Amino acid sequence: MIKQIYDERSLPMDELQTLGLAVNGKLLMDENNFNALLSGRRTGMLTLENLSAEGIHIPALDAKLSVKPNKNGSLDLLVHPIYQQAEYPAYLTDTEADELQKGLAVNIQKQVIDQQGRKREILVEFDKDTREFIITDSERILAPDMVNGQYLSLEQKERYRRGKEVEMPDGTTFQYSATDPNGIRSNKLALIASIVIDGGVSYVLYKGLNALFGQKHDKENADDYSKGYYSDLEKMQQKESAKEFAHNNHFDNQHSRGYSQGASR
Repeated sequence: MIKQIYDERSLPMDELQTLGLAVNGKLLMDENNFNALLSGRRTGMLTLENLSAEGIHIPALDAKLSVKPNKNGSLDLLVHPIYQQAEYPAYLTDTEADELQKGLAVNIQKQVIDQQGRKREILVEFDKDTREFIITDSERILAPDMVNGQYLSLEQKERYRRGKEVEMPDGTTFQYSATDPNGIRSNKLALIASIVIDGGVSYVLYKGLNALFGQKHDKENADDYSKGYYSDLEKMQQKESAKEFAHNNHFDNQHSRGYSQGASR
């Protein structure tokens, strides 16, 4: 998982509306794609229709979308179409690039030097949908503290950040993936990841997860969840209910005060 790094209000809404993906400031995309944009990931494959650029009209185009900050601090919308030929970064060998494209390797970890001369650990993946090599700064990959109520060890967190599979005692196996809109794949169709923040716990429910690389979901086990999953699901629902109650109570109090003030005049 990658933490949410952008605010919904900072999304390039005009560009999204031009592509038919927003109307009157409201996005017309599912929750997974919406969360992918806010987390700096790519959406799933979308069909964009009636595109015009530099005098060229394109009836329809299949592409993925992402956003990236520009020099002014606002977000630019990036369109990732399907490329005819993949171009791999110079720090990959021919063999490494070939293994990624053929699916013989899920990802490859590299240490590179950035423009400021600093060493960076990156994870390189291949997006077979768009035929692009995806590069993720490992520092941006946030490993969960718990999955289905079970704590991850330091070793498991490090495995996750390195793009390797992590198996929990309840049989749930998962793996980070920048090519997936959810940012995570699993042998289960759903899991609950938790992060401990300032003594509290923040829950994220992932549903409809894609299978691990090179595997298919086992129909008998993919939808079979542990007690820890259902326990965390109940806690998450209670937390959301409490938040909704507090919001409604605040609204009612504000409304009552406004009414009382108006009646006293």
